[in-house]
Amino acid sequence: MKISFLGGGNMAAALIGGMLERGFDATELQVVELDAGNRERLQSRFGVRATDVADAQALACDVLVLAVKPQQMKAALTPLAGKLHATLVISIAAGLRVADIGRWLGGNNGAYKRIVRCMPNTPALIGAGITGLYADSSVDAAGREAAQRILAAVGSTVWIANEAQLDGVTGVSGSGPAYVFHFIEALEAAGRAQGFDAATARKLAIDTVLGAAKLAASSEDSPSVLREKVTSKGGTTAAALAHLAAGGWHDMLVGAVSAAAARGRELGDELGKD
Repeated sequence: MKISFLGGGNMAAALIGGMLERGFDATELQVVELDAGNRERLQSRFGVRATDVADAQALACDVLVLAVKPQQMKAALTPLAGKLHATLVISIAAGLRVADIGRWLGGNNGAYKRIVRCMPNTPALIGAGITGLYADSSVDAAGREAAQRILAAVGSTVWIANEAQLDGVTGVSGSGPAYVFHFIEALEAAGRAQGFDAATARKLAIDTVLGAAKLAASSEDSPSVLREKVTSKGGTTAAALAHLAAGGWHDMLVGAVSAAAARGRELGDELGKD
């Protein structure tokens, strides 16, 4: 399977690295990247072909992964309009909808259809991401399997039946690492307030979050049951959770995810304009 990347930034590098670890052939991977420094790094690190233009060799691929910034996507796709035929297109650009990408790629030939839209998150950089995928109805089982193989190289995947729900994926898991980092920041600050030095407070905070996540992932119990198991009536944890509840922490987080999803819809409207 020949795969070309349009854009060679951090997420593209993470995907390439993960794919090579899982047996993909470096000679079948190419990257179109404008920055000379990035091209050199990709070639030396992974042994892939890197070029500054989407030439005939780069476009002679089975899969084209769109990994440029959403704000730059229209300009990047304009030179490709009408040049793709049976190529599976995978977009990892946040916000941009299948219809808009298809319109830009199709040119005078009409909208290009064979597109899978994905929403990965930053833990993909260490192979621990979660990606939501949505496929246009024209993508066959083989195309879905190819997209699955590529995105699974950087973590787990879930398929979404309705494209509009990808904004929800953005709100929950796309932006989610920032919520977790913010929680770690707060827990670390709380540790320092209890008299711990910065290094100790950070280790307590990070390892607590890491261990709790591993326990939740490996347990048959739901997070709510796990929470109940560690919360003794009238105990220390109960006091802490009561304080969080009084501050509306649960509803604030639900609202934060809704705000992120709403902003994703807005960005789709803004960036998808001709």
